[in-house]
Amino acid sequence: ALFFQQNEPRRKAVSVQHSEKSSQEIISGLTADPPHISPKYLYDELGSRLFTAITELPEYYPTRTEAQILKRHSLEIKQAVGATSTLIDLGAGDGEKATALFEPFQIKRYVAVDISAAFLQTSLARLQSRYPHVEMVAVEQDFSHSLHLPNEIGNDPRLFFYPGSSIGNFNPADALAFLQRVRAACPNGRLLIGVDLIKPADILERAYDDALQVTAAFNRNILRHINQLAQTNFNLHEWRHIALFNADESRIEMHLEATRGTTVTWPNGQRQFVAGERIHTENSYKWQTDAFATLLKQAGFNDCRHWSDDKNWFAVFVAQA
Repeated sequence: ALFFQQNEPRRKAVSVQHSEKSSQEIISGLTADPPHISPKYLYDELGSRLFTAITELPEYYPTRTEAQILKRHSLEIKQAVGATSTLIDLGAGDGEKATALFEPFQIKRYVAVDISAAFLQTSLARLQSRYPHVEMVAVEQDFSHSLHLPNEIGNDPRLFFYPGSSIGNFNPADALAFLQRVRAACPNGRLLIGVDLIKPADILERAYDDALQVTAAFNRNILRHINQLAQTNFNLHEWRHIALFNADESRIEMHLEATRGTTVTWPNGQRQFVAGERIHTENSYKWQTDAFATLLKQAGFNDCRHWSDDKNWFAVFVAQA
């Protein structure tokens, strides 16, 4: 993890991510059967910017639908959350979603947690100029396996914010483990989380395979990123984006498919891919509201409430730790 505050031009390093560990994880995935790459590697600085562009696309409904729910039900959500002053934004990205909560919840400290340090620093510098009264803390961390927050954020009541249906990147068992970690990190606090709901496959697939092919660029960028991290030699022109809905697993899947036979190398290793072979890069599980409420209770949360849009495409949950 890398920790720094943005109120003044100062930086405080707690520890540094190890690229060797990332390289080992990447190579392990590439040599698996079937091959896969963790979706966290989608979010380097360029990937984070591409994802921000995705949220503006007409096909990508989650971001605007979630924002509408938060706006329409703001008073009820505020009552359910109660008093809080520290907002912890998991997978913060550019932080824009969280800013909608600053005034209604009278946030004094904003803690942005993300895997991309460079993008995080740029985002918080921009936000600090707009909200000088809010203390801003950035934590570079891969929270997919562990969640450690610096002592500097204090012990004020915490509101964990996990928007955009990012919980869907976890399979149900891993989602439960993740929610248990969040609960342990916010004693007597609250969780505000966005969840994408099951809907017709054509709507889901368009959201992940847009006409402008921004999502395709986002997916293929993972190869450019791991070329840097693991010294692989992927040729992006040899791979195409695939998005499909797996009804049996209730999830959207993203893959990269080889358009021709190719050999990918890295230090002391290689793998041959035949035309049509795929690398699995991301899952996005879709939920029923009752099933997700049950998951929250299994993780130790209570007093779960949720709000949905008119089409019942998306839900926002509040739960007490």
